[in-house]
Formats: sequence, structure tokens, C-alpha cells
Amino acid sequence: MPQNYRDSLKKCSLASHIQATLVTAILPNRIIGDYSGAERGPMVLVFGGMHGNEPAGVEALETLFHLLHIEPGHNPGFTFRGRLLALRGNRRALARGLRYLHKDINRQWRPDHLRELLHANPHELQGEDIELRELCILIEAEVARYQPERLYVLDLHTTTADGGIFTISSDDPESIALGQQLHAPVITGILRGLSGTTLHYFTDGHFDCRTVALSFEAGQHQDPLSPKRAIAAIINLLRAVGCVRSEDVENKHDEILMAYSQGLPKVADLVYTHRIRQGDNFCMEPGYANFQPVKAGELLAHDANGPIRCPFDALILMPLYQHQGEDGFFLVKPC
Repeated sequence: MPQNYRDSLKKCSLASHIQATLVTAILPNRIIGDYSGAERGPMVLVFGGMHGNEPAGVEALETLFHLLHIEPGHNPGFTFRGRLLALRGNRRALARGLRYLHKDINRQWRPDHLRELLHANPHELQGEDIELRELCILIEAEVARYQPERLYVLDLHTTTADGGIFTISSDDPESIALGQQLHAPVITGILRGLSGTTLHYFTDGHFDCRTVALSFEAGQHQDPLSPKRAIAAIINLLRAVGCVRSEDVENKHDEILMAYSQGLPKVADLVYTHRIRQGDNFCMEPGYANFQPVKAGELLAHDANGPIRCPFDALILMPLYQHQGEDGFFLVKPC
């Protein structure tokens, strides 16, 4: 973590526990759930609804915490190590069913921007800046309160296109290995194609403890199975990091993920990102799905400058079929 950013957090804290308590009291629906075991262990932080038109992650987490609370009654031997904290990302956008109100919150997790927000008058902020400031203060306070030796972060998403599920990892070998245990294709290199995401923030040394981050794409926005796949991914992560025992995890969670990943590459690397600039009037050609093979020269989209053709043979990922968004599509190749 850059020292000036760390100092900013400490100065901003002014007893960050008090600030976090105030945030929690004023915004009781920021925290989806908070579950701690009798035995200390890793802290797992999970986000749902970082984009407001992706409610599947929130639904999954609400269901998961219900299951956690009733599990001891069904399974008296159930044990949990560590702490699981789940947060709603962009609450204001979630309330309106929009990806974002003013700007994509998952492109704003930059140290310089966060430093400005932490020093800003909160009454002068709006939209995503309020959301991000609240998240940072709350997360910093809760990590400091639990003081984990290891912090694992999972950011839940869905896509506008149908097709396979996948996990986005950092280049950290542990992140890639954890992603593979979620039984979905692991996409590497996304951090090279984007900036200001949760993965960037949580892999840049902003905490004193070892931190590993992943994003999980659970399927299409409106797919009724997307929340179930998100639940399976969270439970598999909790098992992989030692929060729950293997014998307490039903095989169906593995089966749900493996069935939807069948025939897809185990690991694929980002090789191309099509950025959308203001005024481009980007329009994706219809019918593309995640992991669909595309050929060099194939017409993929149009914008104000004319046709957009595929630069080389690859697999397409996250073709954009919604009004809001800064990336038209990604191209990946199996490793």
C-alpha cells in the first residue's frame, strides 16, 4: 500500500469503528450478513450488486446467510472458522435496477480517487462517490476490528449475454488456484484490460494482511439459476479457504458449477478488450454468448466509425447487450 494512502486511511479513521457504526446504523441494508465462527480463521468479504442491474449476487447472499443460520439445527456437527461479511455494493443503483447512476463504481477503486473521497465533505458527494466512500470506511473498520491473518474477497457479478460462467482472477497464483476450485473457467489478464476494479484495489496491498481477490460471473442477469450458481461459488470458496469442512458441503454445489462449465477451458487469458468511448454509439451484433468461438475478420459490432471486426481467432467474452457499459466485448484464448 502506498504510504500516503495508508496515512489517509488512518487520518480518515478518526476512530473508524465509530464511523463504521454510524454507517451501519444509518444504512442498515448495506450489510447483507455477518457470520463468525467460534474459532478464528480467515475473513471472507463478499460483494453483491456492485452493479445495480445484477441483483443475483445479493439474492444469493441473502439465501446463504439463511442457510448458515439454520445449518447447525440440521447438522449438529457443523463448524465454521473465521468470519464471513457480505455487503451490497451500489445500493442506489440496485434500488433503480441500473448498472450505475453516474459512473461505474467498479472502475472507481483507484487510490487517488479514494483518497479524495475519504477527505471530502460527504454532503457534497453524490451517487457512486457516496457508495464508494461508505464501502471504504466500513471495510477498513471491519478488517481492522477482526484483524485477520488472511483476507479473501469475492465480487459477485452476472453478464448481459448468456453462455458459460467464469471466475476472474488476478495474476497471483493463489487467486488462480482458488478460482479453479470454484469449478468454472478462470480468466487471467483482466487486470491488464481494465482499471479501478475491486480486484485491483484488493490485490494492491491496501491491507496489512495477505489478501486474495476473485470475481465470479454467475450467468446472465435474468437467469433464475444465476443466484444458485453464485451460492455454489461462495460455498466452494468457503471450503477452499478452510472456513467450512468438506464433509459439511453437499456435492450438489460442485455439480451445479461443473455442469455449466462443461466443455469450457479451465483457464483462459485476456488478449483483447474493445473499449467504448463517449459518442461511439456502440451496438453489438445479436446472438453472441460467452465463450463463443469467433474468427478473424468476423463482424462483431458497429459504432459511429463503422463495422468492428474480430482481429483474430479467439473466444468472445462479455459481449455488451445493455445501454450502460464501457467495454464492448473481450477476447480470450485458452491457456
